[in-house]
Amino acid sequence: MTTNSSTERPIRAADRELPHPPFRLPVLGDVWDLHVTDSSQWGMRGAQQYGGIYERNIFGARVTYVSDPDLLTEINDDKLWAKFLGVPIGTLRSVAGDGLFTAHNSEPNWRKAHEILAPSFTAAAMRGYHATMQACANELIEYWADRSGQWIDVPSDTNKVALEVIGRAGFGYEFGSFTRTDEHPLVAAMLRILTYINRSAYSHPLVERTVFRQQRAQHLADLRFVNTEVDAVIAQRQSEGAGGHGDLLDRMLTVSDPETGECLDATNIRHQILTFLAAGHETSAGVLAFALHYLSRSPEIAEQARREIAEVWTGEDLTYEQVGKLRLVRRIIDESLRLWPTAPGYFRKAKQDTMLADRYPFEKGEWVFVVLLQLHRHPSWGGDPETFDPDRFLPERVKARHPELYRPFGVGMRGCIGRQFAYHELQLVLATILRNFDLTPDPAYQLKVKETITLKPEGLRLKLSRRD
Repeated sequence: MTTNSSTERPIRAADRELPHPPFRLPVLGDVWDLHVTDSSQWGMRGAQQYGGIYERNIFGARVTYVSDPDLLTEINDDKLWAKFLGVPIGTLRSVAGDGLFTAHNSEPNWRKAHEILAPSFTAAAMRGYHATMQACANELIEYWADRSGQWIDVPSDTNKVALEVIGRAGFGYEFGSFTRTDEHPLVAAMLRILTYINRSAYSHPLVERTVFRQQRAQHLADLRFVNTEVDAVIAQRQSEGAGGHGDLLDRMLTVSDPETGECLDATNIRHQILTFLAAGHETSAGVLAFALHYLSRSPEIAEQARREIAEVWTGEDLTYEQVGKLRLVRRIIDESLRLWPTAPGYFRKAKQDTMLADRYPFEKGEWVFVVLLQLHRHPSWGGDPETFDPDRFLPERVKARHPELYRPFGVGMRGCIGRQFAYHELQLVLATILRNFDLTPDPAYQLKVKETITLKPEGLRLKLSRRD
């Protein structure tokens, strides 16, 4: 067994002592402290109570939570620690298999897909998606213009625009989100799948087959349905002849891995499309919804953003180059992601026996959960961390802060490949909304955060009034 060079003692997980909830029971551990429906917020509350590193023991399984940025200097180092899927992301493999987000580090299709798709997510590549994003934003504005003065279900409608963006830019598919009177069956199935995965992630197979047998049967039927639907999209593109569409599906069908010369097979392409649907639109929709919530409660910040938009957006359409000049809009998005990173944490596992911070022994393969909700509320942010303040992201303040204090897109090679795509989409759509509408909040609304695989404000509604 590996030894710690400073002490020459073997590294043993059994020697690791961490703060934990009181009233720990034999065998059952901290089961009285178990939360399922709000597990990410539960992790944040634990960090606020027990500190920057603590653990829970559930039926003998130790779960370590980390939100101390100094500890993350080691944990986020790819030489020492690696991505771990964890729960519930591991259960998302039932949908996305070895897609970019859910592949194990050892699976060859991750590296192959990353090499093929990475050029499609660079800042320069955003120029090719700009017109599609703009068209979707304009459809949202038209949809809301017909409802001016009415209460709007914000999370539902931000889902619509984000879904259309990823559907069209990703694989040339229009969901008809702004014209349908019912929910698209693929969208409904994906929502049920994500809700089921989030709830069942900490359950037991026997419980699912008995107590939740009807929900499990629906889940399995939904999986078969979405697989069939996406396979049909891929087959249709293949029959038409790939090439010339300029979307991600074209690239997956026509571009080979530069190292091996191999292309992605149809099953993996399906996994990638479902990854983009599950992770790509839910996250963007959540950020937009949170941003609109905070802007409706901070009208002075919304007006500052509108002045910036008016200075930058001088023609009929917002151009590709102008999006990058919307610096306050970008800070609003970053601050929304700080408070509620829609992917609220990530897992890392030790690549070898290690003594974290020369104090906490972790054996090879042991993992930790990085609690972004608390990391993004660390005292190092200054002031009241619950206050919405986009100026936290002014260049001089970004330069001065701890490098591990803000990680909404993960870290290292397994960090979010769609980061540039998301920023361009969010800045464009948010600027279009602010230019066209005033936002009136419901005075009775208290922010409640709903957890599936991602986070979104539950029950958020705003009254939108068309601007001249």
